[in-house]
Amino acid sequence: MKARLPQGYGGGGASNLQQLARQAQKMQEQMEAVSNELEEKEYSATSGGDAVKATVTGKMEVKSVEIKPEVIDPEDAEMLGDLVTAAINEALRAAAQEKEERMTAISGGMNIPGLF
Repeated sequence: MKARLPQGYGGGGASNLQQLARQAQKMQEQMEAVSNELEEKEYSATSGGDAVKATVTGKMEVKSVEIKPEVIDPEDAEMLGDLVTAAINEALRAAAQEKEERMTAISGGMNIPGLF
């Protein structure tokens, strides 16, 4: 007894593969466009009640760190370092989260290695 595929499945052979390849190529192009767009974007975050503000790019590079003078305490450099670290990490998280959300929207949730 032969197994039969539901109507609309199989039988297409090469044309189905070509259509699938076109769809994959289109998805990859969309992902590259979004990735390029996001790399140009800037993300900012603050810590310590706006005492420290960090700005990063979508390329995950730190662009600037602004520190309010009243926060600079020579006796407590460790606290300042913690505030800077917290602000930078939050800005990086925001950049990574937006990229993941945008790519997931394009790929429909498929995890395709090498595309992003």
